[in-house]
Amino acid sequence: MRTYLCALALSIVSLLVSVTPVATLQKKSAEQVLFDDFSYNDKNQLKKNGWIIRTAPGWPGMPGANWLEEGVSLLKDPSQSNNQILRMMSSTDGPGANTTQTQICHQRKYLEGTYAARVRFTDDPVSGPGGDQIVQAFYMISPLKAPMDLDYSEMDYEYLPNGGWGIDGPTLYATTWETFSPEPNWKKDNVFKTANGSQAGWHTLVTQVLNQNVRYFVDGKLFAEHGGNYYPEDTMSINFNIWFIRDGMKQVNERRQYQEDIDWVFHQVGVALTPEQVEAAVAAMRRKAIKFRDTVPAKVPALTSPCNL
Repeated sequence: MRTYLCALALSIVSLLVSVTPVATLQKKSAEQVLFDDFSYNDKNQLKKNGWIIRTAPGWPGMPGANWLEEGVSLLKDPSQSNNQILRMMSSTDGPGANTTQTQICHQRKYLEGTYAARVRFTDDPVSGPGGDQIVQAFYMISPLKAPMDLDYSEMDYEYLPNGGWGIDGPTLYATTWETFSPEPNWKKDNVFKTANGSQAGWHTLVTQVLNQNVRYFVDGKLFAEHGGNYYPEDTMSINFNIWFIRDGMKQVNERRQYQEDIDWVFHQVGVALTPEQVEAAVAAMRRKAIKFRDTVPAKVPALTSPCNL
């Protein structure tokens, strides 16, 4: 009898040892969340919470364009009381002239899980004549170590209100990348889905990255699904930007400004949340007056987070 009880006790201990790491992992996953509703008084607070405002020159967009911190502003939401937003503004006065572009990046520590943001796309400039081919984006990306680097990872939502890349008219892209070679030796390996027609206004964008499958949702509806070689392999940062397509500018010299707004951004590690679950999680944090939460651990050692792509 004693032998049987000892054996039973050992079995129970073994079972607990095997189960506990799984439970712990699930708990940690639930705790590993990024949420930001951009309720800041100034940009220094934004930076303290891990955001980088791009000032580095380079790809993408108009060659020689300036990436300026002044393109980012924090303001009350004109469409909703008691809400704050982050606004990105980019401007130009013609090809080869004084062009500014805008981008923000969060730390490079993200891979599998659910990504989401509430973003306002726009069709028309807030001043000056329209018609420029401009890109308004929410995306995740890793550095490109070399042209056609197979470890490269990128997942995009990109809205082109005036068309571009061989498509006329307003177009929304969802794109997943294997790799690319930048200009002047441009080459790409990606898959994408497009939707034609104006997307001006607020949209909730959700991307699930799990089990070798990337799924893009727009306002609760499945928009695109990618996998295979295009599944991300390298740790990414979370980014938003607004920039001008090279050779897609309107041939006028009058200055014009375009904008993209962000209400909130969300990520949870290691789970594929539905759009409804994301909305519920965001609503719960807002009810608790949580303006910012980041419990996603940095890599060890911490990765550099270049905001230049």
